[in-house]
Formats: sequence, structure tokens, C-alpha cells
Amino acid sequence: MAYPATFEADYAERHSRLTTFFRLILVIPLAIVLWLYGILATIAIVIAWFAIVITGRYPQALYEFVAGFNRALARITAYAALVCDPYPPFWGTPDPSYPVRMEFARLPRYSRLKTFFRVILAIPIVILRYVMGLLLEIGAIAAWVVILITGKLPRGLFDVLVLANSYTARSDAYLYLLTETYPPFQDQQTRAAGTPGPPTSERPSAEPPAPAPPASGPPIPEPPAAGPPIPDPPPAGPPPTEPPPGP
Repeated sequence: MAYPATFEADYAERHSRLTTFFRLILVIPLAIVLWLYGILATIAIVIAWFAIVITGRYPQALYEFVAGFNRALARITAYAALVCDPYPPFWGTPDPSYPVRMEFARLPRYSRLKTFFRVILAIPIVILRYVMGLLLEIGAIAAWVVILITGKLPRGLFDVLVLANSYTARSDAYLYLLTETYPPFQDQQTRAAGTPGPPTSERPSAEPPAPAPPASGPPIPEPPAAGPPIPDPPPAGPPPTEPPPGP
């Protein structure tokens, strides 16, 4: 069964040196909105905790709001860490055209026991998330230097950033009560994070090649036409008879 929180990222080799150089300044408006968004999401998570412990269900409206915050946090983190170059949306609505995407599958029932002890169960996840956050920061610094020099993000460095970014995003989904099981380090989406297609080769032309131009020089005269056929000679007649001798 697929994990109920998926993370996808499209790889783009070329990155803007200008926006990369000023990335921390460009993130400031996003960080301000995300901070306000986070205050509301924290209130929603607390209300959802009580709702799940009492009813065993995550209210749909609260789930969509918290999932939107999780999605916005993942996209802004990816932008700040140079996983992608386009400026992300401020809000957490799904955007299939953006190169970093998160999708969520709401569970029909949630465990009251797992939700009640979530703070204790989340301790290993918090530790791993901290380690992955350090990996993401180190990878982002390396990517910043490489992009400023070459204007390109190496594929190997992109894979490291996606690994760290995806784990932190899905661990947040666990902390926000959106999922009930520990997040995997990788899955099919992160292992197959967008790879640019191979360059297309030119198709051979279906038209036959043009004939070669004639060689230069005087034209060669055509041979004369053959004359009328020579008739066959008439067939030879019988040999002449000798006259009878005289008396």
C-alpha cells in the first residue's frame, strides 16, 4: 500500500544564477506568510487531536487545511533549498504545474491510541527529521555554490535534496496527524523523481536523394540509329543439268 502522503519533484538542470544568489531574500515574503499560516495550522492540529481521540476521525475541513499547510511548507522549503527554481504559491492549494507536489489520502478511520500517544511515538521521527534537515541545509549550500558557478544543478545533488526534502515533508505529515505510520525514506515517487527525457535524434528523410549533377565536359554524341536490315540472299536453285552428248 502506498504511503498516504506522496512527494514528487521535477528535475531541471538549468537554474537562474540571479535568483539563486538572492534566494534568501526572495524567501522572506514566503516565510512571513508561512509563519502566519503555521499559527492557524497549529490551532487546527490541536482541534483535530481532540476530534480523533473522541471520534476516531479527522474532520474533513481540518484535514484539508492542515494538508494545505504541509504542502505549502514542502514547496517553500524546496524553493529555499534550491530543489526548484520557480517562485512557489503562497497558499497550500494543489498546483499540478509546480515542479514540487504533495498529495494526501485521508484515512477513513484513525487510531485513537496512536493519536493519544503521538507526542511519544514521534520522538524517533523528530530525531531523523533533524538529521535530514541538516542534510538538506548542507546540500542547499553546495547547490548554491555550484549553481552560481555553472548555472546548473547536478542530478546527484538534486537526488540528495529530494531525499531530505521528501522525508521532512512526510515526517511533518505524521507530526500533523495526517498519517499514522512512520514515513519511508524513499518510495516510487522519490526514486523516480522527474528525469529529463533523452535528446531526440533527427529522423532520416523519407525522400530519395537528389541525383548527382552530370559531369562537366562536352556532351557525348549519341550513336547513329541502325539502318534497314539487310535481306537474306535467295535460296540456291537446283544445279544445272549437263546437255546430252551429240551423236
